[in-house]
Amino acid sequence: MEIYDVAVIGGGVNGCGIARDAAGRGAHVLLLEAKDLASGTSSASSKLIHGGLRYLEHYEFALVRESLTEREVLWAIAPHIIWPMRFVLPHVKGLRPRWLLRLGLFLYDHLGARKRLPATQSINLAQHPAGGPLKPEFTNGFVYSDCWVDDARLVVLNARDAAIRGADIETRCPVTRLERKDGVWHIEAGRRSFQARAIVNAAGPSVLQVLSHSPDKAEYAMRLVRGSHIVVPKLYDHPYPYFFQLPDGRIFFAIPYEHDFTLIGTTDADHKSGLDHIEASREEIAYLCEGASHFFRKPVRPEDVVWSYSGVRPLVDDGSGKPEAATRGYRLDLSVAEDGAPILNIFGGKITTYRHLAEEAVDLLATRLPLPQNRHWTGSEALPGGDFDVDATAEERQKLEQRYPFLEPDWADRLFKSYGLDSYTILGDAKFLSDCGQHFGHGLTEREVEHLISKEWARTAVDILWRRTKLGLRMTHEEQLQLENHLRKVVAA
Repeated sequence: MEIYDVAVIGGGVNGCGIARDAAGRGAHVLLLEAKDLASGTSSASSKLIHGGLRYLEHYEFALVRESLTEREVLWAIAPHIIWPMRFVLPHVKGLRPRWLLRLGLFLYDHLGARKRLPATQSINLAQHPAGGPLKPEFTNGFVYSDCWVDDARLVVLNARDAAIRGADIETRCPVTRLERKDGVWHIEAGRRSFQARAIVNAAGPSVLQVLSHSPDKAEYAMRLVRGSHIVVPKLYDHPYPYFFQLPDGRIFFAIPYEHDFTLIGTTDADHKSGLDHIEASREEIAYLCEGASHFFRKPVRPEDVVWSYSGVRPLVDDGSGKPEAATRGYRLDLSVAEDGAPILNIFGGKITTYRHLAEEAVDLLATRLPLPQNRHWTGSEALPGGDFDVDATAEERQKLEQRYPFLEPDWADRLFKSYGLDSYTILGDAKFLSDCGQHFGHGLTEREVEHLISKEWARTAVDILWRRTKLGLRMTHEEQLQLENHLRKVVAA
């Protein structure tokens, strides 16, 4: 039987990032995911590459510095799915004083290696475009920089790059048994058997469940915190997202989403139930609507919600009282050499720090495997489709429209923001819409679906409509059913 150097368990952002890094250093990598890539927490985030402004209040300066440094690194390697945004932070009388906000934003501007992103500015909301949709009592504020990311596509592109570099990606392959034998790990997963010299347990909220299939014990306690988001028809037309402070001390975002919607989130609630069906509760939806209505002139009601989603953050239990105060940092726990074949357990983490976490994880593995240590390459090599300069994004998108004049502007924009330069591979020699095969609606054609199946491990309509794309927000029930029927035939064949 083939013996892999590293078996990574978990197809979220940390697992796929580790698989990419290890494969790029020459390791023979296997990635095992129980469901679909990014089917858990990694597709249920606030979709931000950010330093975490609120973490400064909890004195997590090292985490904020690490995250701020990673913003521009990630933007540079994936400029098609990551782009900068200017966030508006209104001052709320009676809460954090203006001088404290300004101090926090000064630190935010200078803790990390900010080069391209513009610095914080004070604004008069009566004169700024972002002030129009807000209630008149919000008169002053600040505008600062962070980045947006298509979180699920970030995961998939890391898996794609790992596969390009020789990794084997196995989805819908849940691990059921882990055993050390004859110096290697014997793995039972998806009714199949595998062997590996080392295991990385990057299963996110399921990290302890995976560990229970092995003889090893957990080094850290976990705290599962649920974060929920709602999507409503767009509340405003300008491009600025908002960072709001609530009277209870919490914060939340309102972000332009998929052209026609506004994304609002998130909550922080300890999660005690299972991980199979995670949903935003009615109380969480009402809380987010009430919070948004506190700021916007136009009230936001639960009946306005067109979609909600919820994810569980696997945080290290540091004894914090409130869920929002629990650390977003991560811990890497490598088994001792006396135990035999190594297992590296990943506790915690966040999307913004996934690449640096992966780098540290593979460096740690390299102390026990014949891998090059400190060969740090993932911050300079573009993810698939992103091999162009960030300043050329608009120009590259325009070239795509010129090459394929049958693309409507919104269609071209969606393709480029999903696939970047790989859009040319998908569309190929097409001269007309009819050359792209069956059209399922809203610009989703057979050529794109074929790419998602053959290159991105998509198997169901849910994989495509809610993770690889967000067309589930637009497609009718009949259109979704048509896609599902097509996939059944193609995947079965």
